[in-house]
Amino acid sequence: MATLYAGTSGFAYPAWKPAFYPAKMKADQFLNHYAERLNCVEINYTFRRLPAAATLAKWVAATPASFVFAVKANMRITHILRLKNAEQATEIFFKAIDPLRTSRRLGPVLFQLPPAMKCDAGLLKAYLDLLPQGMRYAFEFRHASWLNEEVYGELRQRNISLCVAESERLEVPEVITADFVYYRLRKPDYTAEDVDAFAARAVELLAAGRDLYLMFKHEETPEGALNAEMLLQKARDQL
Repeated sequence: MATLYAGTSGFAYPAWKPAFYPAKMKADQFLNHYAERLNCVEINYTFRRLPAAATLAKWVAATPASFVFAVKANMRITHILRLKNAEQATEIFFKAIDPLRTSRRLGPVLFQLPPAMKCDAGLLKAYLDLLPQGMRYAFEFRHASWLNEEVYGELRQRNISLCVAESERLEVPEVITADFVYYRLRKPDYTAEDVDAFAARAVELLAAGRDLYLMFKHEETPEGALNAEMLLQKARDQL
């Protein structure tokens, strides 16, 4: 049965008190509380540095077995090497996050490319061939030149999701390229009507047998987390 995963990009925000986290809650209890209300989080920490195995073990211990961690690929792969000659960096990255995979808590790995990086379908194909089998991947393209049928075909061939990213700069169309869909909702504000629409679309995708990962923007306010919680409830009410 398909599953709706909803959450935010990150969880360690004291500014979410008291609307999401209780006013007196200590930071080391945030993830536990978050996981009681939401079922997925996107980890941006891994973009800048590789996580220690002890850190991943703490995250797994603080969350239920049904909770998953979507992980952002390290910037060395996407922003420094820009997918070129990235075999070693990729191997090191996947070794670092392997405790999440072995504990069956790893959601999709998100590869976010730089905004100025233009389409190179050959480079993309060569890099996709490096990725380990049996895992879920999503690619967020931030230059419009990537939004073409050749790229979609490369993703479909490997069951990799085109990340449907909504932002003020670029809106990626919902082109389904995998048996799951990955949304990143980055606009400054979403209304209750917007959340209703996302919930309705989530129900449609679930009915079609596709898992959906839907990540709201975090920033320094609790709205993203509260919207994710509202969306989960609205979708459940319709199922």
